[in-house]
Amino acid sequence: MQNYQIKHETITVNNIDYQIRSLKDRQQFFDHKQRAAVLGISSATWSLFGVVWPASQILAATVSMIDLEGKRVLEIGCGIALSSLVLHKMGVDVTASDYHPLAKEFLNENVLTNKLPPIKFQTGNWEAGNPLLGEYDLIIGSDVLYEPAHPECVSSFIHEHSNKDVDVIIVDPNRGNRANFTKKMLALGYTHHFERFNVEEPDEVNCKGRILHYQRYQ
Repeated sequence: MQNYQIKHETITVNNIDYQIRSLKDRQQFFDHKQRAAVLGISSATWSLFGVVWPASQILAATVSMIDLEGKRVLEIGCGIALSSLVLHKMGVDVTASDYHPLAKEFLNENVLTNKLPPIKFQTGNWEAGNPLLGEYDLIIGSDVLYEPAHPECVSSFIHEHSNKDVDVIIVDPNRGNRANFTKKMLALGYTHHFERFNVEEPDEVNCKGRILHYQRYQ
């Protein structure tokens, strides 16, 4: 039984249209059998996974322009997983990850809607072990630093699932935890650079912040 409302929208990334099923708005909530509550997801944060955030569109546009042939890619905190859908359509070896109990369901339906083959998905809990997740050449995420505890747990999670040579791209819409996250990543042996973005065009994504790049090569 579905006690939440959804919407369908077309999102264009790099001149390609994607049909996306998402929650109607951030007011939706339906925690069947308390599946989210058990994972520590409150009613206030339950809907966050199901919204296409502006930062996720910035990330999707960014990674769509990168040559990722032969690379294993992991999207963390994927939510609706727009970037994973884009990379999957491009033929990239990508795994989407999230710990919300409905993330996989929404992703699978969007894969079918866009007439794509099955996509890889793994549970990704930043505060727990994820033994099935493996290691990756590129780890990406958008708007994943919205809580004060995230710099510590997200940096540790990324480090745990990084190959010896790895690139990390995080799109951050000027959250206050960015500097602490970069400090944690530098302490783990990553180098860092960033580029600013400010998209405020009519009928486009309105978002500004930084695209954070981290690298570790051994």
